[in-house]
Amino acid sequence: MKQTLWLGIICLCATLTVKAECAKQSQTTPALADVEQQWARALDQHDSAVIACILADEFQDTDADGQLHDRGEALARVPQPRRGNNQLSSLTLQRSGNTGYVRGLNTVTDSGGKAVAQVRFTDIFVYRDHRWQAIAGQETLVKAPAQ
Repeated sequence: MKQTLWLGIICLCATLTVKAECAKQSQTTPALADVEQQWARALDQHDSAVIACILADEFQDTDADGQLHDRGEALARVPQPRRGNNQLSSLTLQRSGNTGYVRGLNTVTDSGGKAVAQVRFTDIFVYRDHRWQAIAGQETLVKAPAQ
């Protein structure tokens, strides 16, 4: 029982520590665009700490296969090997008060720079705790991976 209690306390402290380390951001459209780019870079670098700062506790994502994933599942996938690097383009941003969205195209490239997939995405953000946090995302495969 004591071990379970201590484990719970340690997990809670670790969660609070991660949130405390998140950088403050301005509540501007350029800052929102920067967060989206940080997210793409963090995925490329398997940086769970950066992504933990971006994803809100209530985050949910519908992936290109139509599967729903919560924050925990999204963070668990960060260390897994990926098919390539993320190159964002065609970004459209909209902000109203402390909510905003980013819509764009993610071209996934292999180590040689060849496009292996294109994914259209929409990410919904809320500004709280002095930073933009993603609360929802959706991806749609535009171009099937090259065979």
